[in-house]
Parts: sequence; C-alpha cells; structure tokens
Amino acid sequence: MNKKYSDTCLEVQPDFVKLAEAYGCIGLRAEKPSDVEAVLRESLKIKDIPVVMDFVCDREENVYPMVPAGASIDEMIIR
Repeated sequence: MNKKYSDTCLEVQPDFVKLAEAYGCIGLRAEKPSDVEAVLRESLKIKDIPVVMDFVCDREENVYPMVPAGASIDEMIIR
C-alpha cells in the first residue's frame, strides 16, 4: 500500500516498562483498549516517582491528539 507515516517504524522496540524501571521510574503498559483506564488510574496514584506509560496500538490506528503534517503544535487535532 502507498501510505505515508509520520513516525519511525522500528522492527524491534524496547520494552518500555523495563526501560522505565531500569531508570528508577514506574513502567505501565496498556495492551488493549480495556486496559487504558486502569493504567491511567494507576499512574495518577503515583506522586513521587516518574511514570512511563506504554500504550500498545496497531500501526493503522488513528491516535489522538495528533499534529497534522506541516502544522504547528497549536493546530493539534484532539478528536
């Protein structure tokens, strides 16, 4: 297919949860939509340690917020 992507496609990605933990942070992952709320709620309970959240999604998924190509950050699309 002739699709254009604005990201970098990495065939192998790091385990962001373990990477966060290696730096003394808390790492949380949501692997499916039903996990998102629980991960967000858990992250909001943590007050004294940085939290890295890894949201796993399909490459074709429209993820918001997004900034259109060539636009500035104040032109972010929320929905």
